[in-house]
Amino acid sequence: MSEQTNNSEYNTVTLSLDDGTECECAIIRIFPAGENDYIALLPLEGEAAEQYRYVENDGQEPSLLNIESDEEYELVSEAFDEELDAMEYEDLYAQEDEENEEA
Repeated sequence: MSEQTNNSEYNTVTLSLDDGTECECAIIRIFPAGENDYIALLPLEGEAAEQYRYVENDGQEPSLLNIESDEEYELVSEAFDEELDAMEYEDLYAQEDEENEEA
């Protein structure tokens, strides 16, 4: 993983892939699942969102680790779905607040 930038409304990160290519991704959300933190990334070139284990290193750049097992993937997918539901709820609540302030 290399530099994190702020590209328009999204923070982005550039991943260095195993084949030597790079992929710029928008950071959707960092969220807990089980005993670990995970990060959901959306490649800016239109591929599907991906999730990685997110590890903060003392004073260094965070590391992203691949999700290795089907069980871990299921746990992370369920937690991410809950995060998306929470984000949607937050958006709806914010819209209601805006409408009430305008009235």
